Amino acid sequence: MLTDGGFWIVQILNSLQLSMLLFLLSVGLTVIFGLLNFVNLAHGSLYMLGAMIGYSIATATGSVWLSFFGAPVAVMIIGAVLYKLLIERMRTAGPMNQVLVTFGLIFVLMDIARYIWGTDQLGVTGNIPFYGTIEVFGQFYPSYRLFIIAVGLITYAVLYVLLERTRLGSEVRAGVDDGETASCMGINVEATFFGVFLLGCALAGLAGAIALPAFSATPDMGVGILVPTLVVVVVGGLGSLKGAIVGSLLIGTTLTFGTALIPNFAGIIMYALLVAVLLLKPEGLYPVRA
Repeated sequence: MLTDGGFWIVQILNSLQLSMLLFLLSVGLTVIFGLLNFVNLAHGSLYMLGAMIGYSIATATGSVWLSFFGAPVAVMIIGAVLYKLLIERMRTAGPMNQVLVTFGLIFVLMDIARYIWGTDQLGVTGNIPFYGTIEVFGQFYPSYRLFIIAVGLITYAVLYVLLERTRLGSEVRAGVDDGETASCMGINVEATFFGVFLLGCALAGLAGAIALPAFSATPDMGVGILVPTLVVVVVGGLGSLKGAIVGSLLIGTTLTFGTALIPNFAGIIMYALLVAVLLLKPEGLYPVRA
């Protein structure tokens, strides 16, 4: 197996596909951590809602493409409601209260999903875009998983331009560096951060909708992906776009090859990488703030 070139090609592609899903989730979470200084453990539940809502849209309309657009918008609206009702009030409550409240929110959203969609695994099988396989370096690989990789890379490019080359990005960086001074200069820091929070929610919903055709949706799917996403955020550094993509690639590669080569120790390797990074760089690889 180790001498089989096809094995390595497939595993590299698998690691890229997982890394891009982790990136879509972690980039929203790291921005929320880094900018709003808010510990939102319920971010994985937004991923789950994106998959569930995407399933409903795809089933009702017969178009998976519509779910890619409708699910992020729906999750963004849900995020806006949660922000106004809960998160905005908890921003100054301290990390422990934030952890407890959002941890409880995980189970509330999970039970709501079970009530609406049931407990069975849900998936779409018809009208899936890029259905079939494509030959990559002599190996046949699912075209849709290559589509997931492409979406992640395009999202990174768009976010890079948005945060590094536009006025919005300048306002976000100013708010992170010195929110009080930025407010005195006429920047509506709260509105800017709220917009970035909604963007993070939309990306979580997009991740769920895109993951649905390749995997299956269950009410507890957000819990399983939450830990790797948190590890990505800590490894990459709070509030860092570059940290989110680098951390996602590191964790995605670690989990993929760990599962393929030594499945019983894949999780241990991920945590070992986390410990190593924290020992060498306690603030993460590319932190925006401490």
